[in-house]
Amino acid sequence: MYPERRRQILTFSLTAQQKGRGGRAGFTLLELIIVMLLISLMLGMSTVFFANMLPSSRFNATVRDMASTIRHSRNLSQINGRKETFIVDLDLKKYGIEGRGEKIIPSDINLKVVDPLYGETRNGRHRFVFNVVGGLEGGTVVLWNKKKTAAISIDPVAGAVVIK
Repeated sequence: MYPERRRQILTFSLTAQQKGRGGRAGFTLLELIIVMLLISLMLGMSTVFFANMLPSSRFNATVRDMASTIRHSRNLSQINGRKETFIVDLDLKKYGIEGRGEKIIPSDINLKVVDPLYGETRNGRHRFVFNVVGGLEGGTVVLWNKKKTAAISIDPVAGAVVIK
């Protein structure tokens, strides 16, 4: 008797659902068009949002990568017990540790080097030589684009790298 009662309840609930929708299951064309319109609107807005963020994130990544390469150069000098040179090529927009490959700076980012002895430099190759016992001549690498500016300063005594 119990299974019979359960079958009656299931049959009643199915017929109630069918009567509420007019006997048809599925979505109308209008409902599908509205959902597609909302999805395309959200995708369009997110594309504009992320497109505006891309240059900023590329700039931040370049600054962080350059600072970590400078720190790596300093650490290699202390570990290997010999001088290591970090090179910034202002003309070709490249940087890296001498003899270990170069990285390219994106074309929309400008840079200059402010040296405590020679002043501001916007062309040529600038070298930061890290000594085994620590210390170097110091200086600052300044990067900028249309929206942001960042300065990577190297402390001449400790060789610490600071991003401002």
